[in-house]
Amino acid sequence: MSLLSCLDLSICGINTCREIIWYKRIRERMEHKMKKWSIVFLTGIVSMGMFSGCGKVAAQKQVDGLEAINSTENATETTGKVSLTLWGAKEDKELLTQIVDNFKQEYAGQADFDITIGEQSESECRDVLLGNVEEAADVFTFADDQLMALAASGVLKPVENADAVKSANAEGAVTAASIGDDLYAYPLTADNGYFMFYDKSVFSDEDVKTLDGMLNAATAAGKKVAMDWSSGWYLYSFFGNTGMELGLNEDGISNHCDWNSTDNKIKGVDVAQAMLAISANPGFINTNDEGFTAGAKDGSIAAGISGVWSATELQKAWGKNLGAAKLPTYTCGDAQVQMASFAGYKLVGVNSYSKHTDWATKLAEWITSEENQKLRFEMRGQGPANTNAASADEVKKSPAIQALIAQSEFASLQRIGNNYWSPIAEFGASMAQGNPSGKDLQEQLDTMVEGITASNAQ
Repeated sequence: MSLLSCLDLSICGINTCREIIWYKRIRERMEHKMKKWSIVFLTGIVSMGMFSGCGKVAAQKQVDGLEAINSTENATETTGKVSLTLWGAKEDKELLTQIVDNFKQEYAGQADFDITIGEQSESECRDVLLGNVEEAADVFTFADDQLMALAASGVLKPVENADAVKSANAEGAVTAASIGDDLYAYPLTADNGYFMFYDKSVFSDEDVKTLDGMLNAATAAGKKVAMDWSSGWYLYSFFGNTGMELGLNEDGISNHCDWNSTDNKIKGVDVAQAMLAISANPGFINTNDEGFTAGAKDGSIAAGISGVWSATELQKAWGKNLGAAKLPTYTCGDAQVQMASFAGYKLVGVNSYSKHTDWATKLAEWITSEENQKLRFEMRGQGPANTNAASADEVKKSPAIQALIAQSEFASLQRIGNNYWSPIAEFGASMAQGNPSGKDLQEQLDTMVEGITASNAQ
């Protein structure tokens, strides 16, 4: 298909995101060529913000046409050899192996399965997958902030039994897996957020209510409270509940942000000064997750902000003294401000270009079933998105999961463009080092916001 004919789709009345995706996919299946080029082209169109409108009637015609094609192509898949590739986190290899083995046993006799488990970071899944959709996994786990890009590119196969999946999972997880009313992925975990871990032999229940209290207790014990100020994911904590705003614009690419505000009750400079006071406190240390767990093991760190992925190592360090709580408040100007967080979910997607979409769908459903979400918690300590699995006594007894639930009241879905990360990290580094340049704080905030809101985000 030529570039001109692609642009002419709008002339034919096919001008919404879903209409274009389904039209091109049907054309590709008919022509059996240029699939990879069309995905790259479509992703480029999304980046220019050209997809708009709803067009549900015309879109449904395209969906019906594709389903008819899929039905014909997959009619013989109940027998014979079925080769599938599953992508998951490196740390989940043992878990996924057990899940896949059980899947093969469940459907033994219906097909000759050849299922390969590949290691792929959930945070980088989108970029790797879109790099070569035809060679990508049939089923894959990914972080929820990648959903919009994957759905817009046409790679994600919409969930067919959406009502059943929605009713089985937590509302927040369903929202994270959806665009409007359409479900594009299967909820897997509801724990991809952060909170405060602490050593109960150092901190009292009262201490962990405020960051000031924690820093004072840590200093008295000759220890540190850790947080990663190189990461915009964690730095959102200081700005998220101040009344200042950060979010994604309607183009789905660029951001709006007023963290340099001079008009709000809490101003950007107030936050910057608060961060400088924290970084100067002898009870604070700026380090990443690995540095935090290492410090817990050698005794130098007694608390830190992280997520459930750190629980196992911290349990080794603190044993029965492992504690977890929502994030504390921090002193900002003359107020105590509750620290915010990004709420995150892990999802499972089915590649619409899979040669065996029916079996890929069955595998995705199997991985995210109630029983296997319980198994995931048992083996990896990850919080279930499935409501029945999440209500199990074992989950309720987990300090980390309960802290995450408590923090969820102050958490927001991560829906931001790529231009957010570098400017906020640069600002965080300056604050962590005590503003070594001596540059005016308002000027630094203005520079940060200018970078975050730049219109050329990719």
